[in-house]
Amino acid sequence: MPELPEVETVRRGLAPVLEGRRIAHVTQRRPDLRFPLPPRFAARLTGRRISRLDRRAKYILARIEPQGAAGEEVLIMHLGMSGRFTIHGPEGKRLPGLFHHGMPGAKRHDHIVFDMEDGTRIVYADHRRFGFMDLVAATDLETCAHLAGLGPEPLGNEFAAAILSERLKGRRAPVKAALLDQRTVAGLGNIYVCEALWRAGISPNRSVRDYAHTDGELGYFQHAFAVYDRDGEACSKPGCGGTVKRIVQSGRSTFYCSRCQR
Repeated sequence: MPELPEVETVRRGLAPVLEGRRIAHVTQRRPDLRFPLPPRFAARLTGRRISRLDRRAKYILARIEPQGAAGEEVLIMHLGMSGRFTIHGPEGKRLPGLFHHGMPGAKRHDHIVFDMEDGTRIVYADHRRFGFMDLVAATDLETCAHLAGLGPEPLGNEFAAAILSERLKGRRAPVKAALLDQRTVAGLGNIYVCEALWRAGISPNRSVRDYAHTDGELGYFQHAFAVYDRDGEACSKPGCGGTVKRIVQSGRSTFYCSRCQR
């Protein structure tokens, strides 16, 4: 699943063709994705201008300017397991975001099409339909079901070791499960938690109460992993000499080195 760094990459790829641009037409080819699309989804977006494109955790947030009786709204977009955007413009076709697991892009999975006023076409495809889109009033954004209760952004200025320590206090879950909890830190997923624990030298099996300090870097891209999807390969940490192992925790694959992660 695309995680925070990849979602941010997609946001940055979409921003030049969406921010400050008006939506001329929306084509909705099915009534639902993971969930039913909002009532009058296409009609509510057609003719509206997008003022800004933000991201919160794994959500892309398109802020829609007020128009007529309609106040400011936010289009919330989640890529799920296989959602992707394709930009069709004068310079040719572009795919904002490259992910570790390939995603088929057959046209029969092109579910939502945004035709912009300048002629650019943005197509959302999702062959598994685990992604979704929703429209909420801007005033309700922070309290809506999607965003309410999310933890701090790991790349935000407010995030620090003391904040993480406070949010982990009293937890008895394995450290990996605690970090995957979006209430602890927003946007982390299976891949980057594996990578962060390897960099910090912490075993994913340890309970939160077993350690007092972590030191890891989050936010690199899905093509240079140290442990994820490298079962049976030699650990790349200098001087370690261990082997990457795969175990299953809560139905998800965990990759780690049992020699240097304690």
